[in-house]
Amino acid sequence: MKLPIPISVEALAKKIGATLIGDKTLQATGINEIHKAEAGDIIFVDLAKYFKKSLQSPATIIILNKETECPEGKALLLHENPFKAYDKLVREYRPFRPLSATVSDSAYIHPSAIIEPNVVIGPNVRIGKNSYLQSNVVLHEYTIIGDNVVIQSGTVIGTDAFYFKKQKDGHYDKWRSGGRVIIENNVDIAANCTINRGVSGDTIIGEGTKIDCLVHVGHGVVIGKNCLIAGQVGIGGKTIIEDNVVIYGQAGLAQNIRIGAKSTIGAKSGISKDLEGHKIYFGYPADEIRTKQRELAALRHLPDFLKEFYE
Repeated sequence: MKLPIPISVEALAKKIGATLIGDKTLQATGINEIHKAEAGDIIFVDLAKYFKKSLQSPATIIILNKETECPEGKALLLHENPFKAYDKLVREYRPFRPLSATVSDSAYIHPSAIIEPNVVIGPNVRIGKNSYLQSNVVLHEYTIIGDNVVIQSGTVIGTDAFYFKKQKDGHYDKWRSGGRVIIENNVDIAANCTINRGVSGDTIIGEGTKIDCLVHVGHGVVIGKNCLIAGQVGIGGKTIIEDNVVIYGQAGLAQNIRIGAKSTIGAKSGISKDLEGHKIYFGYPADEIRTKQRELAALRHLPDFLKEFYE
């Protein structure tokens, strides 16, 4: 998420009660997660195993809980609880605002868009030209809908990220979801889908992609252009699906993985790791389809083999 106006790192340190280490002239322009960080962004880290990744990321300002050497051109904000400091900033710049009207006064709807009855449109939503929203669609705050987008009844876009921080006493603290959902041009989304917004980055559905009924898209997922996703597919948070991917029904994709361009995933497959593009995958765990077919063929012959072996 981008800040409405830049804030100096000195003012930022004062705001969250942190000790500043490094370049005191820097300005923060956004808040983000490690995997999507850009120059000017604030990120946080509270586990030593992620320090190196954070310090080497494009992020300019890192909130952390252990003093360490500051790379050139960055600033470190030393804080006893980086998560709470980070979440406080997100909540300040994306404060909770319950809906008070069916269509928020701050929403923009292009005059050519068709909005059926009982559509709920939250604050700062943008809907492009010739888009068509069927009855009982819900668009939560900061959702952006491009041109010529069709969203069928019952779909909810911009729901909170399923993202919780486990504390030392075992309970879970919920993160404030400060990201957006961006639906690019010429996308079709069928009925009763759910699409989470990012924690601080964006969930993106690429131009020309078509999504069937009852699909769930987790927080921060990026789906490329011209993908086809069949019914009851579930996509874990922060997964990246490149262009022209086809995913058949009831497939499940774990979080934080990448699916290569022009790959095909068979129905009911389970994906737990990155997949190369231009290949067909099937099974649980999924593998290239020819490999999986040979395995299944071998299993069918296993009883006969065991019978012959033990007789």
